[in-house]
Amino acid sequence: MIKIKVSNLSNGRYDYDFEGKASDLEIYEPYIGNFVTNVVLSKFDNQIIIDAETGIKANLICDRCANEFHSVIKSNFRNVYLFRVNIKDAEGEKEDVIFIHPDTDKIDLDKDIRDYAVLAVPMKNLCSEDCKGLCPKCGKNLNEGLCNCNEEEIDPRWEPIQKLKSKNK
Repeated sequence: MIKIKVSNLSNGRYDYDFEGKASDLEIYEPYIGNFVTNVVLSKFDNQIIIDAETGIKANLICDRCANEFHSVIKSNFRNVYLFRVNIKDAEGEKEDVIFIHPDTDKIDLDKDIRDYAVLAVPMKNLCSEDCKGLCPKCGKNLNEGLCNCNEEEIDPRWEPIQKLKSKNK
């Protein structure tokens, strides 16, 4: 779906914008809706450098309060393509470089966009940075107000220190 025609491009910088459905890239949960990808292609005599940034709307569940929320998850990557006539001889030279034949017609970015989008899903999902979470006793969402639970019970081993603290007030 996202292919950039590179044959017959002269040296220079090229900007591309792509939009489509996340499912067209075979990107599923937690992603929903559409994606937007901005690509900057820089072509030189012996290489092509592609910088891409993608934003995809995601449906997430907050790890603190368990509420569902929507967020745009952004991912970006850079690929360096070196032109080589005999690609088999170039294999294994550098892991972060992709070798392509000088007569390559198009570069397909679908797999890279999909892979980086999957890696961009945060390990901890928060509906907001100041989410208060749930009360550990009654389970009330503390973002909606305080609960009626009693103060925390103090471990009896800490009572002597609590008494000293009360005397100093």
